[in-house]
Amino acid sequence: MTRHLKTIVTVGALAAAMAFAQTTSTTAAPAAVKGAGLKAKVQKQLIKALDLTAAQKQQAKTILQATKQQAQPLVAQLKQGRQDLSAAVQAGDTAKIQQVAQQVGALQGQVLAIRAQGKAQFFALLTPDQKVKAADFQQKLQQVLGAKGE
Repeated sequence: MTRHLKTIVTVGALAAAMAFAQTTSTTAAPAAVKGAGLKAKVQKQLIKALDLTAAQKQQAKTILQATKQQAQPLVAQLKQGRQDLSAAVQAGDTAKIQQVAQQVGALQGQVLAIRAQGKAQFFALLTPDQKVKAADFQQKLQQVLGAKGE
């Protein structure tokens, strides 16, 4: 039972951490679809747990859409960069690996910054009580992820 509870908390916490981040998977389509459905379910649970008002929900949706739109071109470049990196690895081209890895790293940093800014905008919408709930959720996420790494 405890393990099942940890799994549920992990899934919930992961989705909460990514609640307003648009993730693009580079894995096979079925895995991406499965992850997207799970993410949507957990986002709904987060919204319910935070007890967002209708206005907060609308503002959050606007923030999510703007963040997604801003990150989308970079995410497409990341996908191409990962493909280029894979090709360089398979070709054994160490110079190209270094070059592409640096480009991918820079793009990941840009996407991370955009998503973090979106999360900060969302966090700013919350009441003090909701901020406490969100912080508790984040703390549980860190605990669960730390436990999984052991």
